[in-house]
Amino acid sequence: MFRTNSVSLVFAGALALSGTFAFGMGGRPPADDEAANARIAPVAHVEIAGAAGTAAAAGVGSRSGEVIFKTYCNACHGTGPGTASPPNVPKVGDKAAWAPRIGVGLDMLVKSAKAGKNAMPPKGGSDATDEELARAIAYMADQSGANFKAPAAGEKIAGNERSGEQIAKTVCLKCHETGEKGAPKISDKAAWTQRGSKGIDALTTSVIRGHGNMPARGGLADLTDPEVKSAIAYLFKQVGSDLK
Repeated sequence: MFRTNSVSLVFAGALALSGTFAFGMGGRPPADDEAANARIAPVAHVEIAGAAGTAAAAGVGSRSGEVIFKTYCNACHGTGPGTASPPNVPKVGDKAAWAPRIGVGLDMLVKSAKAGKNAMPPKGGSDATDEELARAIAYMADQSGANFKAPAAGEKIAGNERSGEQIAKTVCLKCHETGEKGAPKISDKAAWTQRGSKGIDALTTSVIRGHGNMPARGGLADLTDPEVKSAIAYLFKQVGSDLK
């Protein structure tokens, strides 16, 4: 009995010493590790909450325009604390800024946002589907003077060919009203008459390819060939010059 107790005491002592030696050589008890981890933990950590959490939980394809707006668009198109004011970015509620954009229609706005415009990356940097993008744009525009019908979940956007007037007012007149980059001004009938002598088919081909300082398709890559032709015809009508 005495021998057994002695062995037990020696074994217990060895365990105690091994713990002491382990600590001395760099080891530490689990409790100390937990305390150390708590002390060096980051001051803050990120949790998905609010609009971002809603966007993540809703699932791609089924998110509302409001959710997409609050998650991705509000930083630039919104107002109030925490929002930026980049140039040429219409704020929600600014009817004057939205009016020319609303005039081109929802379909064209979606195509423009999908490709990216100025400092805005494609789809505003979001993972939105085309339908979700349309809902977000409709959500913003409808608070700024529009009356767009946003596509419901599973509903496709109604694609409509844009009129020559819509295209000209959105793209062409930026240069042709002022003569920027050497573009013939709308007021210069002689310059347009000279170009019109080439015929609309030749002019359409020239615009599609790009000419001089004008980029291909006037800088709007998603313009169809018929839309380009329609915009040219509209411009010549405004000039009052004949077009063969």
